[in-house]
Amino acid sequence: ELMTGYTMLRNGGVGNGGQPWVLRWSSRIRLTWLSFTLFIILVFFPLIAHYYLTTIDDADDAGKRIFGPRTGNELCEVKHVQDLCRIRESVSEELLQLEAKRQELNSEIAKLNLKIEACKKSIENAKQDLLQLKNVISQTEHSYKELMAQNQPKLSLPIRLLPDKDDATFPLPKSNRNCRLHNCFDYSRCPLTSGFPVYVYNSDDYPFGSSLDPLIKQAFEATVRTNIYVTENANIACVYIVLVGEMQEPVMPKPTELEQQLHSLPYWRTDGHNHLIINLSRKSETQNFIYNISTGRAMIAQSTFYDAQYRPGFDIVVSPLVHAMSEPNFLEIPPQVPVKRKYLFSFQGEKIESLRSSLQEVRSFEEEIEGNAPADYDDRIITTLKAVQDSKLDFVLVEFTCKNQPKASLPTEWALCGERDDRLELLKLSTFALIITPGDTHLVISAGCTMRLFEALEVGAIPVVLGEQVQLPYNDVIRWNEAALIIPKPRITEVHFLLRSISDNDLLAMRRQGRFLWETYFSTSDNVFSTVLAIIRTRIQIPAAPIREEPAVEIPHRSGKAAGTDPNMADNGDLDLGPVETEPPYASPKYLRNFTLTAMDIYRNWNSAPGPFHLFPYTPFDPVLPSEAKFLGSGTGFRPIGGGAGGSGKEFQAALGGNVPREQFTVVMLTYEREEVLMNSLERLNGLPYLNKVVVVWNSPKLPSEDLLWPDIGVPIMVVRTEKNSLNNRFLPWDEIDTEAILSIDDDAHLRHDEIMFGFRVWREARDRIVGFPGRYHAWDIPHQSWLYNSNYSCELSMVLTGAAFFHKYYAYLYSYVMPQAIRDMVDEYINCEDIAMNFLVSHLTRKPPIKVTSRWTFRCPGCPQALSHDDSHFHERHKCINFFVKVYGYMPLLYTQFRVDSVLFKTRLPHDKTKCFKFI
Repeated sequence: ELMTGYTMLRNGGVGNGGQPWVLRWSSRIRLTWLSFTLFIILVFFPLIAHYYLTTIDDADDAGKRIFGPRTGNELCEVKHVQDLCRIRESVSEELLQLEAKRQELNSEIAKLNLKIEACKKSIENAKQDLLQLKNVISQTEHSYKELMAQNQPKLSLPIRLLPDKDDATFPLPKSNRNCRLHNCFDYSRCPLTSGFPVYVYNSDDYPFGSSLDPLIKQAFEATVRTNIYVTENANIACVYIVLVGEMQEPVMPKPTELEQQLHSLPYWRTDGHNHLIINLSRKSETQNFIYNISTGRAMIAQSTFYDAQYRPGFDIVVSPLVHAMSEPNFLEIPPQVPVKRKYLFSFQGEKIESLRSSLQEVRSFEEEIEGNAPADYDDRIITTLKAVQDSKLDFVLVEFTCKNQPKASLPTEWALCGERDDRLELLKLSTFALIITPGDTHLVISAGCTMRLFEALEVGAIPVVLGEQVQLPYNDVIRWNEAALIIPKPRITEVHFLLRSISDNDLLAMRRQGRFLWETYFSTSDNVFSTVLAIIRTRIQIPAAPIREEPAVEIPHRSGKAAGTDPNMADNGDLDLGPVETEPPYASPKYLRNFTLTAMDIYRNWNSAPGPFHLFPYTPFDPVLPSEAKFLGSGTGFRPIGGGAGGSGKEFQAALGGNVPREQFTVVMLTYEREEVLMNSLERLNGLPYLNKVVVVWNSPKLPSEDLLWPDIGVPIMVVRTEKNSLNNRFLPWDEIDTEAILSIDDDAHLRHDEIMFGFRVWREARDRIVGFPGRYHAWDIPHQSWLYNSNYSCELSMVLTGAAFFHKYYAYLYSYVMPQAIRDMVDEYINCEDIAMNFLVSHLTRKPPIKVTSRWTFRCPGCPQALSHDDSHFHERHKCINFFVKVYGYMPLLYTQFRVDSVLFKTRLPHDKTKCFKFI
């Protein structure tokens, strides 16, 4: 079977009956021919074509070669091909460069990715550390609070001794005369931290209000509206004040009616504790109508007291309110010099009723006169004074009978003669003014005596009070022996000798002190009311409220301009000025003596004549400064360990040393539409050591340019907008000034850093004085009998211009808020003299001249626009300013000095390795 299948396959798949063999052979021939033909085409045709092409390229005419290889130069001979070649080469180069950059960027990206990962890890670590620090801080704060709670005494209200509400069963004091603070004043309403709130009754709401003198009422209401202690919330008040006088005679209520009206006050609380009844007097004949009224535990403030009525340390003797609705005219006040005047002393008065004729009335008026009536010295006084006048050893004017009808007065009191203007004209010619107290010794003070005292102090006549029993105004806080002579009446025979023996220096000191007392406590209704409140506040030991600071309205500005360094400003040779502060600005320590000042320095502050420790305007009723005036105790501060840093070399240069080893100053720069000059000046402050901040006082109503770039000098620059264009803005106590030291500098002043640092070091040794660079002096013009301002070079000076000077911020408060307004008005009128006014103020207060440092006398600002000082009228205006200021102060306060501060090594030849010692006094 196998063989049969094989035979069939060989036969074409058919049996013996299949196709013939010819057909099989034919098929084989076709396959063989097809294979051969394909072989010929695939092998021989390429060989023939190759041969043909090679034969053509071997032709002699090279130009006819088509397929042969060509060189690059031959290809580029064609113009458009050359352009394509250049493009190809340029693209190739750019591609190579881009590839190189790509590789470089990839490398940088890889590095940055590594840094990012490292930063992420650092951030995570920092977050963990921050969280730990927050936990530590929180735990520390909690522990601190616990320690403070353990160590801090518990603060609670004082013990309440008197009823808080009306209690009809609460007994009144057995005798009003026994009232003192400890038994008639409720301290629980006046905690130390209360701020001394005072509530003032509105007089129009009560019947007695219609009887008040209109001028006194109007002046009192105007004063109350501006006082910082007055509150409208009676529930928190410490003291309640009611004004009951001066009353007009025709409509004056009866004593019983007034008593009922007082007892019906809503907060009287049965006995009137913590109430103050004020009876102001505008005339010398003001009556003591409160004498017959039961005032309970209320305090009384008035100008007339009997000894049975007056309670020392509880009631207050006030000065008369002469200038009710007007400010004193300083131009009408005579100068304090010359010391001696036409009359050695003067007196005008008439005694309407003698003591013996009024004795019976006094007995019925008072409860009882114990013992014999005191001797009447008036006859002896009249005889002695007339003898002095007749001796003609000195010019003396005494008149014991009035030319016209005398003013009404109390029994045994010397009545005033004539009108007020006539009396003042006589006192202006008198060195001393006699004040004879009433013959009735039970009358401890009267409105007539306080009026004589007021007029004498006003015009500079030194008061001579005959009668030591008198209680002068505010006598428990003012040392009257510094401004007046208080002589017992039996010594009338020695008065002439005593007055002649007083030296001119003592006379001037007493006159200046009297002027200070009059300006501070007597002159205006504000002063009288503030003094009354201050006495009560001081008695109950509550510190004064902080004085207000001038709020700084910042002008938005763009910073970002990198400040360069002026080579002229920075070239200090080998001198190392000190470290540039790398930590946040360091503010001066805040004022911390509010309570101890009230308890320890009562008399020193109340009786402060012009001097370095007692500035005349700064009294207990003036608010306490928010930062302590260091010169008040600059010599008593301890020196911390490491405070000083050696006396020479790098150790001294690296720190300020001294008693205040860490301190900075603030630059206050006044400018007006001189942007380029201002920017240059600010750039020069770059890198200045110990600089805390720069306050730019923008004195123009036009704001700075919006595209103006302010320099970045490493410390904050505060641009302050002012309400008006005034040179007084230079000395406003801006709340942005955190340091005691202020460097007042003009926008065109050129000072080197070493000069600024030297001035700062000198100021730290004389904190109560102006320390600066350009000096000036005043001179007396003999032909014209007036003062002149002089800017010539001289060997002595009396002023230092505040265009480049250091001073204490304390003086900014006094200049802006306390110095007489007339001076600031003149500065605004002339747009000049603000620097002279500051020199007058400081010299008046300290009785010291300013300090000039270095030999610099003027400033040069090449290319700066014209300043105000270049005006032709500049010096004429300054002459007028000096003479006007002298009239306001009453004398010339400026003092000459031939002292100038230079470095210890000034013009001293030293070896090169020793020249790094800083300039110092």
